[in-house]
This record gives sequence, C-alpha cells and structure tokens, in this order.
Amino acid sequence: MDDNRLENVIGNLLRTGVLIAAAVVFTGGVAYLFQHHHEYVHYQTFVPGGDNVRTVAGIVHSAFHLNSAGIIQLGLLLLIATPVARVVMAIAGFALERDRLYVVVSTIVLAVLLFSLMHAT
Repeated sequence: MDDNRLENVIGNLLRTGVLIAAAVVFTGGVAYLFQHHHEYVHYQTFVPGGDNVRTVAGIVHSAFHLNSAGIIQLGLLLLIATPVARVVMAIAGFALERDRLYVVVSTIVLAVLLFSLMHAT
C-alpha cells in the first residue's frame, strides 16, 4: 500500500463515517419530532436522559428498540467513532507500509483517544 492509496482509503472512511452518522442523527431527529411534537418543553429545569441514553449499551439497546433519543445518541456515537476508526486504519496502513515509527506514533494517539473516551465524565 502506498501513501496515496492510504490517504484515499482514510478519506473515504472519514467521509462515509460522517455521512452515516449524519443520516442516523437526522433519522432520529425526525422520529423524535414525530414522537414528541405535542409535548411542552420546560426550559426552566434541566432533566437529563436516563441510563438508556448515557451508556453505550443503553444507547444501542434503546436505538434497536426504535427510541428516537437512542437513535440520535447512536448517530453521535458513530460520529465519535469515526476519527477513532481513522487512527486504526492509519495504524493498519502504516503497518502494511512497514513504517514502524508511524505505527508507534499512531498507536500512542489511539491509546490517548481511547483513554480520554473511557475516562470522560
């Protein structure tokens, strides 16, 4: 694999990931408007979502049960996963090119990304 091919693959991965995430969020947004169009919104108080939209397992479960908030959150998870997938693809591409320095650097970047995602509050 040469540099141009790797750039094209990564570019297509990013483009596809963002478009899929946008389509999922849009679909969830439209479903949310249909499901909740009659509700009155109280802007004075903030009510956070339940565990079904705050944990990865809850989001996936909620989305597969066609809960509109879960679908929106799933789209946002896909959007967050897109740059992580880009780094994984870069590691694989650099490994195929036998470029050890960039494999190590990309692995460190992936570790930092995963650490920050796992320990975010």
